Amino acid sequence: MGRRPATYADLEALPEHVVGEIIDGELYASPRPASPHVLAVSILSAELGEAFHLGRGGPGGWVMLYKPELHLGQDVLVPDLAGWSRERMPRVPRVAAFTLAPDWVCEVLSPSTSRLDRTAKLPVYAREDVRHVWFVDPEARTLEVFRLEGTRYSPLATHTGLARVRAEPFEALELKLAALWDEV
Repeated sequence: MGRRPATYADLEALPEHVVGEIIDGELYASPRPASPHVLAVSILSAELGEAFHLGRGGPGGWVMLYKPELHLGQDVLVPDLAGWSRERMPRVPRVAAFTLAPDWVCEVLSPSTSRLDRTAKLPVYAREDVRHVWFVDPEARTLEVFRLEGTRYSPLATHTGLARVRAEPFEALELKLAALWDEV
């Protein structure tokens, strides 16, 4: 006998200290992230939010959100960061979950989520036409940048260490990778 597909009620039943997602009918529960993960997400959120959401020191034109709940078909995903062009999402709707796929997502990898982010979530993002995906790995000190081409992601660049980088689709802003690893 097969298992029943996970439901939203299964997500709601999870303890508060875990992040739940449903991908292809399967429930995934991940522990709250450790400090290197939290630091990288916090710095990226501040830098990108300032320049692209608020338009301070950058071009604006984006809605940037921290850990939005995405309902994409039957899948429920929670990327670390997501961005929508203002052309597609002029204002943030007052909703518990978003059904409009973002234009960009960032997943900050940890040992417990790396495989999920790379193998289960990436095909969903491609199916939903998310144009850009970033993987940030605080342990390896890398930023991997991908662009959707057709139905698959093509790697554009892997930035490492303490580099200053301009990464698509936010190349208008120079990011200091050292800040993500707390080496400023």
